[in-house]
Order: sequence, then structure tokens, then C-alpha cells
Amino acid sequence: MRNIFPRWTNTIPVKLIISLGLIGGVVTAGITYYATPKYTRVGYQPSQPVEYNHEFHAGQLGLDCRYCHNGADKSSHANIPGANTCMSCHKNVKADSPLLEPIRNSYFGEDTNRDGQLSEEEDINGDGLLTSGPAVPWVRIHKTPDYVYFNHAIHVNRGISCVECHGRIDQMEVVHHSEPLSMSFCLECHRKPEESLRPMDEVTNLAWQVQHNQEESKDLAQIHAGLKIKENWGVNPPLSCTGCHR
Repeated sequence: MRNIFPRWTNTIPVKLIISLGLIGGVVTAGITYYATPKYTRVGYQPSQPVEYNHEFHAGQLGLDCRYCHNGADKSSHANIPGANTCMSCHKNVKADSPLLEPIRNSYFGEDTNRDGQLSEEEDINGDGLLTSGPAVPWVRIHKTPDYVYFNHAIHVNRGISCVECHGRIDQMEVVHHSEPLSMSFCLECHRKPEESLRPMDEVTNLAWQVQHNQEESKDLAQIHAGLKIKENWGVNPPLSCTGCHR
């Protein structure tokens, strides 16, 4: 009896397996390459409950980063400023601006008599204010995975500027995710810290650049200056897995 199907159909299962394997490999390679912080986080620019212009405050006014993020050089985590930090200026500057209503609500809480004195019954804490309101729901932009240990204070106190990880914040009206903060990004700096180190008094000066003469490039001058700082401070960033994964 003559075969119903031609002989070449016997190779179909093998071809299907090979094709599925190739497709799976391409998809896996694509996800591995593109589903990384470099592509999924860089450019992330969420809307905030209060439109805070960093270009104006940090750039034009020259506010030091640590005025608002005062834990960046003291703690492993850089804090988000509370409403009291904002109100230290905005009690007098644009105090009635509708854009600052979330700040005022967080600062004053249930105190409706914001210009007067509270009664003894109302003044629970004895400070003239009722319990503060809910925290301003800022949207977090920069975040490393939970399995990664990153200490802000160690980096800031060894001459790593905010600009290295966060970009030119002083030029951003709306802050966005500037660098990938991926493992390769961190390792690149750990292997060659001299390319990023700067004097301690210039850490929060995001516009700072190393001085150089015509005989050497800016990059070469940075390396020379960074090597001196590295030697003086004994900077030796870990390169093993245990440095960040604890």
C-alpha cells in the first residue's frame, strides 16, 4: 500500500523542535538584553503630588542637596524631605499657593486655626500644633532591588557626587531616572573609582569639573586627581558578590 504522507513529513517534528528552540532562544536573549534597568528605568519620570522644580531650587537658588535630603551623607538611605523642610521656606514664600496644598495639609494636619493658638485640649504635644497630617505621597524614582545593599553615606563621604548616579538634577525641572543603576553600572565604577572621585567639598556641586591644562584632557586630569583621592582615602571598592549581596 502506498504511503499517504510523503517521506519528508517525517522531519517535521525535528524541524518544529529546532524552530521552537531558536524562537525561544531569541526571545530569551531579547528579554535578557532589553529587560534591564538601562531600558526599563532610564527616562522614568513620574508625576509628583507637588510640582517641585529642581532646576530652580538646586540650580538657580543653589540649594545644597543635603538641605532636603539631609540623610544622604549620614545614613545608608537618602531620605525624602518631610513637610516641615518645605515649610521652613514656604511659610513665608508663596505660603498660600494652591500648588502647595498637599504640603500644608501634611504640615498642619488637623490644625484649622493655622495662624492662632491652640487650646490646652487641642495642644496634645505641647508644641502649639496638632498632630501632623498624612505624609506627602511622593513617588519614588530611584530604587535598587531589595537584594542589593547600597549605602549612601559611604559613597558620599568618599567623594562620589550625587551626579554620578542621579545625573544633573540641578538642570531637571522634573526629575527623571538618568542612570541605569544596574550591576554593570555599579561594577564599572567600582573597578575604576578614580574616574568618579572628587574633593569632598565639591560632592554636591553638580556642575563641578576638574581643572586641567591644554596638555592633558579633562578625562586624564580627572583620573590623576581621582587616583590621589583614592590613595589618600584608601578607597578600595569591593568587586566580589558579597560587597552588594549580603
